[in-house]
Amino acid sequence: MKRAAWSDSVLLFLLTTVLIWPLFRLKYLDNWPSIESTFIADARMLADRLPHPGWQPLWYCGTRFDYVYPPALRYGTALISKFAHVLPARAYHLYTAFLYVFGIVAVYWMVRIGSGSRGNAWLASAGAALLSPSFLLLPIIRNDSPFWIPQRLHVLMAYGEGPHISALSVLPAALALSFLALRSSNPLALAGASILCAFTVANNFYGATALAIFAPILTWSVWVVRRDRFVWIRAAGIAALAYAVSAFWLTPSYLRVTAENLRLVATPGQASPRLILLAAMILFGVATWRWGRGKPQREWTIFVCGVVLFLSVYVLGLFYFGFHIVGEAPRLIPELDLALVLAIAALVNFFWRRPKLRALAIVIPILAAYPALSYVRHAYFPFPKATHIENQYEFLVTEWVHEHLPDQRVLPSGTVRFWFDAWFDLAEQGGGSDQGMLNPVLPGATYQISAGDRGDIAILWMQALGTGAVIVPDQTSPEHYHDYQKPYKFRGLAPVLYDDAHGTVIYRIPRIYPSIGRVVNTSQMAALAPMNGADDFPGLTRYVAAVEDPQQGPTQVTWKNFDQVELQARVSQGQSILLQETYDPAWRAYEAGRPVPIRMEPVMHFMLLDAPEGDHRIELRFETPAENWIGRLISILGLALILALIWRGRHRALSTFSFLL
Repeated sequence: MKRAAWSDSVLLFLLTTVLIWPLFRLKYLDNWPSIESTFIADARMLADRLPHPGWQPLWYCGTRFDYVYPPALRYGTALISKFAHVLPARAYHLYTAFLYVFGIVAVYWMVRIGSGSRGNAWLASAGAALLSPSFLLLPIIRNDSPFWIPQRLHVLMAYGEGPHISALSVLPAALALSFLALRSSNPLALAGASILCAFTVANNFYGATALAIFAPILTWSVWVVRRDRFVWIRAAGIAALAYAVSAFWLTPSYLRVTAENLRLVATPGQASPRLILLAAMILFGVATWRWGRGKPQREWTIFVCGVVLFLSVYVLGLFYFGFHIVGEAPRLIPELDLALVLAIAALVNFFWRRPKLRALAIVIPILAAYPALSYVRHAYFPFPKATHIENQYEFLVTEWVHEHLPDQRVLPSGTVRFWFDAWFDLAEQGGGSDQGMLNPVLPGATYQISAGDRGDIAILWMQALGTGAVIVPDQTSPEHYHDYQKPYKFRGLAPVLYDDAHGTVIYRIPRIYPSIGRVVNTSQMAALAPMNGADDFPGLTRYVAAVEDPQQGPTQVTWKNFDQVELQARVSQGQSILLQETYDPAWRAYEAGRPVPIRMEPVMHFMLLDAPEGDHRIELRFETPAENWIGRLISILGLALILALIWRGRHRALSTFSFLL
């Protein structure tokens, strides 16, 4: 029996590897509109600057590097690229491929531990690899996936959901060890569950959302059949240790900025659906309170019913009843699939154990085989390989910018924005995926530039934000998204730098100097009021007049690295130095070893330095914030506790992982 579980895991790993083998060999996917480009670009920049930059000057007019995305996928990809000497695109696909395969094996472990049934574990892991039960319930999702490719693979390859699916792949392993940790005092399982929970969150916040759904239901299912108060204490210990391990990056300001950014893209929740979900879970708790007491054999059933109920109300409630509970429910369709697969496998197992119903246990897998065979016959369809990258539209445009505007902040759009930093270090007004924005001015400004019909307001915004050029594709260009509703509004207002004769034009934005440094009148800047909306033409005009004053002298801005920049300028009495880089309190300025005051310019949220009259050479450094130092200390303490748990439980390693031996 024990050998069988180990051999099952190896066999599952090999079979799943064969099923997605092209992903292990893939460099560039021939799916240029995919957001996976953002993660490839992010990892490339990180690989060139290991171990860890604090600031990201190329995106969002500057932001903290940590804010852009959780660390696991970006570091995993960067390290693979760096030490395996492969392209970042190849490293990204290797990372996601390995975790995808691991995820199917992890489903086996979770079900084997949770239900104690080898057959149930095989059915569930096979179902996770081959099926999407949500296709039966959501025709719009089914019709989006050719050949009924399972949703977890479809969103990975079609929409670039690498971090999400990687987190979903780790989740079952975290839950498997959580079952072991909660059932008895098992220090090794407690340590492993904590690490895997932290790793889930470190891949993606939708994975963290799934963990926040599955883990409490799992805890309830274990406690309700055992009524052991230590179950909740152990669960709290797992959560505390998982956060401790994550504290070095999951800082309070990171959570605040992420929540603010999510409000820009997530539909606001509604009170009534939330109450309906709460009522459903209360009824679930009441129903299982008596049904599960003293019956450990019902633990797995309670867990499966709980996650199916929650995700059905959360996801299906949106499609059928228009429920908006919190966040974007369609993003959790792969989690709903996993819950439904667990339920179907448990149902088949239930029928099989009853001779009178055994025929149903045979019929259900046969019916499921039809969509599975459709997928298996086209298993390699999701992995089209891109060739001749040097002739690709996104590469050609970014290469031109790299060669002709290497030190300029540029505003790309659409797929060019996605791939803007995949090959070169290029500063852009926005960023890869609109995550981690520290500057609150940018969303409204960028929307006005792309969606507004006035070229003069758009140019004023870019002058105000230190942007030297804008890439504008029209409806005839190879661009996929066509963000600009009025692409010709810049004609006659800005000089053309480049025209590819296929619908894409790059315009120069008129600015007195190309750098993002300005010497400005201190009192004039203090008199400016914040923008009254994104179409505030008078306010923008006054701001640009103050910043683009032709009477001011030049300011030289030299980036030494991501965390260090040097300013050279001559300042007269009553003047200050403006650096058109987003203000952050962790920036420090020094001249000849003496600190120079930095404050936030309140209109565009840039940095304003109050330097005395004279010639200046000022060095600005982004210094690690105190919250990160505190987080690192907490993480070290958390890891020490985990190592102590591992040491304490070392003699129980054989029993802990006996299901694999």
